[in-house]
Amino acid sequence: IHLVAGKRVGLITNHTGIDREGRTTIDLLNDHPEVELVALFGPEHGIRGDADPGERVDDGVDDRTGVPVYSLYGEILRPRPEMLEGVDLLVFDIQDIGARYYTYVSTMTASMEVAAEVGVPFLVLDRANPIGGAVQGNVLEPEFASFVGRFPIPMRHGMTPGEIARLYAAEAGLDLALLVAPVDGWRRDMSFEETGLPWVKPSPNMPDVESATHYPGTCLFEGTNLSVGRGTDRAFQQVGAPWLDADALADAVRGYGLAGFEIAPVRFTPEGAADGKYDGEEVSGVRLRVTDPGAYDPSVTSVALLVEARRLAADRWEWRPSHFDRLAGTAGLREGLDAGRTLDELTATWR
Repeated sequence: IHLVAGKRVGLITNHTGIDREGRTTIDLLNDHPEVELVALFGPEHGIRGDADPGERVDDGVDDRTGVPVYSLYGEILRPRPEMLEGVDLLVFDIQDIGARYYTYVSTMTASMEVAAEVGVPFLVLDRANPIGGAVQGNVLEPEFASFVGRFPIPMRHGMTPGEIARLYAAEAGLDLALLVAPVDGWRRDMSFEETGLPWVKPSPNMPDVESATHYPGTCLFEGTNLSVGRGTDRAFQQVGAPWLDADALADAVRGYGLAGFEIAPVRFTPEGAADGKYDGEEVSGVRLRVTDPGAYDPSVTSVALLVEARRLAADRWEWRPSHFDRLAGTAGLREGLDAGRTLDELTATWR
């Protein structure tokens, strides 16, 4: 608490900002006699984590504390300088999941820029990377920077929010007083289960660590006309479409001999899926299940899935090209898939 004592604090957080006893950082700071909580800032999905992906979140007032809440996922994606007037310290406390596309670290780095501009120190209350310290996938090409990847890091980046903050501050040359409260006892080789921490869904379609582990790969299918299982209880663990030959896809991917997972045909029906893909329709697809986290590479596995699903779909295949390229951090992956390149050719520079 010594880092925030005597400060007027602005807090960037959501429902994942809790301690081991389930107490929110909002309440802990607001109730502390030596801290004045003066502003709350909410990322994608809002401070309570209940807004759909991509849904605009408006400003408001927190019912419990009466503190103003500014949305950083609506009209603006970072605080306006005037929102930091009267703030002595800007604090970030949100659980990330270890994938470049996940927007919470984009909110963090964008907010760091504003803090640097107005001379407000920035504190990251660091949290474990729930899928560990492995680094996999391609590195984003700078010309494809967006809010689902603001600067060049791998798909599965292996870092904590505090480590990303330090890297970004150095890479961007920010003149920022950056503080990081480290994660107590976390090691890069730890599974999330070994941390003893409760899993709190960081977003509506991230039900468990299984989904988070697949996400650095299967999220790429968001840029296609295949469902990633949004609107089911296994989002990002399964992909498919009503017309897909799931048995052929599973057999083809098994043929690569990739390690660390099992793949099986599955049928699922998205209900209320925010992406609108096959809502209420039965989908034929495949489900992935991690069997050896240390051997599993979700990025390469999902490129194998893309190669074979693209082949089997033939003229039924559709891209959402600009979105796919933003996620992939390059146009080369999509263009290579269209050109019929092999898995080894597509991922040769990733390893």
